[in-house]
Amino acid sequence: MNWLSKQASDTQITHGQRMWLYFLAAVIMFLLVFPTLIVIPMSFSDSQYLEFPPEKWSIRWYEEYWETPRWINATITSLQVAFFTMLLATPIGTMAAYGLFVSGSKLGRYVFFLLMTPMIIPVILIAIGTFYVFGKVGVVNSIPGLVLAHTVLAVPIVMIIMTSALRTYDLNQELVARSLGASRIRAFFSITLPQIKFSIIISALFAFLTSFDEVIISIFLSGGGNSTLTKQMFNALRDYIDPTIAAISTLMIILSTTLMLGAQYLGKQD
Repeated sequence: MNWLSKQASDTQITHGQRMWLYFLAAVIMFLLVFPTLIVIPMSFSDSQYLEFPPEKWSIRWYEEYWETPRWINATITSLQVAFFTMLLATPIGTMAAYGLFVSGSKLGRYVFFLLMTPMIIPVILIAIGTFYVFGKVGVVNSIPGLVLAHTVLAVPIVMIIMTSALRTYDLNQELVARSLGASRIRAFFSITLPQIKFSIIISALFAFLTSFDEVIISIFLSGGGNSTLTKQMFNALRDYIDPTIAAISTLMIILSTTLMLGAQYLGKQD
């Protein structure tokens, strides 16, 4: 029996009957991934301008990135903001998801929807409102201000991941621990947390990447010595265009891919 005649699921549908779906999925993936991958060879161009395919190959633009203080300072700022956003958004999102999950009340649904609004409202509106409020309290162009603003965007992502994880978890195990005398906090850390820790790791990584890749809020709130890498890239696209941007984009792709593959590896080891 060849692969095309095998069942694709528990139904009688075979892989051959699903070929149109596989082809459509491959086309969609190609359209999504190819514009990203095309940046990689452009970053190795020896030309002064972006070109594809490169006529000559060089790593000069990677050297330009490492030897330019403004790029390195912006990278350090982005890493700091992303790290602290991860530390802040992950526990907040996890606690919110856990609290709404165990409450089981109808009001929890509305609260969940309210906490999801940063994913629904256009980011430009959040950026304008945040810029106005933060300007009043004097935290514009500061790392704490960026961390707070990015946390607003990261918390809903953490909540979605943790809510999905909790729905696959049997809460009765925690209830048994509490019936034996454990407090809710102890039952959570000793029973629930070890079983959802992989989801917490994934949530933390997504919170980190959400902050590291964020552009619009960073344009409004970062500046001077606290400019993020994405804002510096935006300014470079506006003022001048050279393959340094492609080199930085390639490094960001490598960072994101490495983090996600590392998370998957940890999940398999768990």
